[in-house]
Amino acid sequence: MITNNENLKPPRRLAKGAMRIVALGGLGEVGRNMAVLEYAGRLLIIDCGVLFPEESQPGVDLILPDFDYIKNRLDDIDAVVLTHGHEDHIGAVPYLLRMRTDIPLVGSQLTLAFIEAKLKEHRITPLTLAVREGQTEQLGPFECEFVAVNHSIPDALAVAVKTGAGTVLHTGDFKMDQLPLDGRITDLRAFARLGEKGVDLFMVDSTNAEVPGFTTAEAEIGPVLDRVFSQADGRIVVASFASHVHRIQQVLDAAAMHGRRVAFVGRSMVRNMGIAADLGYLKVPHGVMIDSRKLDSIPAESTVLMCTGSQGEPMAALGRMANGDHQISIGSEDTIILASSLIPGNENAVFRTINGLMRRGAKVVHQANARVHVSGHASAGELLYCYNILKPRNVMPVHGEVRHLIANGELAVKTGIPRENVILAEDGTVVDLQDGVATVAGAVPCGYVYVDGSSVGEVTEVDLKDRLILADEGFISAFVVVDLQHRAVVAGPEIHARGFAEQDHVFDDVMPQIVKALENALADGSKDSHQLQQVMRRVLGRWVSSKLRRRPMIIPVVVFA
Repeated sequence: MITNNENLKPPRRLAKGAMRIVALGGLGEVGRNMAVLEYAGRLLIIDCGVLFPEESQPGVDLILPDFDYIKNRLDDIDAVVLTHGHEDHIGAVPYLLRMRTDIPLVGSQLTLAFIEAKLKEHRITPLTLAVREGQTEQLGPFECEFVAVNHSIPDALAVAVKTGAGTVLHTGDFKMDQLPLDGRITDLRAFARLGEKGVDLFMVDSTNAEVPGFTTAEAEIGPVLDRVFSQADGRIVVASFASHVHRIQQVLDAAAMHGRRVAFVGRSMVRNMGIAADLGYLKVPHGVMIDSRKLDSIPAESTVLMCTGSQGEPMAALGRMANGDHQISIGSEDTIILASSLIPGNENAVFRTINGLMRRGAKVVHQANARVHVSGHASAGELLYCYNILKPRNVMPVHGEVRHLIANGELAVKTGIPRENVILAEDGTVVDLQDGVATVAGAVPCGYVYVDGSSVGEVTEVDLKDRLILADEGFISAFVVVDLQHRAVVAGPEIHARGFAEQDHVFDDVMPQIVKALENALADGSKDSHQLQQVMRRVLGRWVSSKLRRRPMIIPVVVFA
């Protein structure tokens, strides 16, 4: 059972010699991963990512972790350790560094290159420390040992944080692919060594905890792509995350094998793959790449477009192609490959994109009808291996929805870890570690922080509810002029509606009711415009609900003559 923060009080002062762990994101959701570790009055942050909005959050661009817990302790932060370069682990770093620009960022070479490019767009030059697997760094009172883990992006790292309170091992995102494209496997020998010394708290990726067995090897994608390429008569468009270096490597190799040229489409795709190629993580076959602006110079059947939009994002390249508002026009000869899995919450957007592409005659290949993607996360069998190798004293599943966290916790129990030592927490839960014992010490507020255009944190849940009402139910404005001296309505009501099938004259029947209610309120001594507006809203709202079966947003305006 997940800890219910509503029943928890704010934590007491951290005991001397104890370490505190607070997840500000990533628990109960796939995204905005961020954990804050406190020891001896200092803070260490592991990851700082974003969550992408769902359809119930219209107009929102990104969702950030809630920084309120640390905003008054920014000077206590010794570093931010970044486990890998995916947006759900690094995307919120620019917003944190706006609060204090000199917080050191620690990560692998590729991870830091990705975040430095992102920060350049925000006009921030960070302090960075590049680390490799096997390396140990002292960051304030935190001794951090970095361990190689395999994921869908190169250069991912787990981190073992050692203090006087004990050792915390945070996996980041990982799997145990035994045939990785870059030959870099998850270092189970390091896990075993750490386990022998004693891991007091194991914070472990939960995304695939419900999936039995082992995650399919990346190498199995190659033959599938080869088959799709051999059957394609026209242009091929492949959509993937802009940071999925391994998948893009396989597309480049398939294109070279079939004599096709590849163009990157989309700013983030061009930027990230340029970085990966410059650093040697992406091996570009000779003569394969072509600038997207020169696509018209070669036949469509000789091209491959590598673009963003695999999650159905409406403003990404693939989404605009599906809607017909991109310079690249999709036709019946085209083959589209969605080389990624569905992130929970994006299903409708992805299916909408697939339908739009197929409506234009394209053949769409995706995970449901071909193995064009494998997960980057450890399945149940791999997690069991980790538990048996490490034998941690306490376990705290991270990175996943509630169902994933619970499934991961059950795996830990099956391997012999006492159920009371498995902490199933949600964002904001405070966990204290001391003398090898991890306990829930309370909870801190931890809401969603919305990025909406240039505003950060200004959009509230109430604003989103209003947007949904406007989208679903429409809008009504009602205007009257009131004479307080004579306690009478002297003009109006004038009613206008938007988002209604009915014409404005449908409100003729309710106008006398509004006038009567206002004049009764005036007779009773009401002189406040807000009170009179509430009278109008109640009368009009009840009538619309009864007669039209709608609950629109109602904006009443009262002007005094």
